[in-house]
Amino acid sequence: MALLEVGRVCIKKYGRDAGSKAVITKIVDKNTVHVSTSVRLRERKCNVNHLEFLSEKIDPKNDEQLYRALEIEKPKASEKTSKTKK
Repeated sequence: MALLEVGRVCIKKYGRDAGSKAVITKIVDKNTVHVSTSVRLRERKCNVNHLEFLSEKIDPKNDEQLYRALEIEKPKASEKTSKTKK
């Protein structure tokens, strides 16, 4: 089982997101990956030594699987109110 692969679910061990679940979204090199965490959904660069790999793997491009793996609620669509000028 390859641990360092796109879609692998992990737990952050260090940093601001320590203790939260993360999903690998891109592999930069053998020591660095981009992850989305349950605390900050935006992709962040992360050292692989700061991750504890889990056996779960998902498709990171599928939002439903991503939110379920990170155990967060799907953000509600922003409701745009149309304001007309009089």
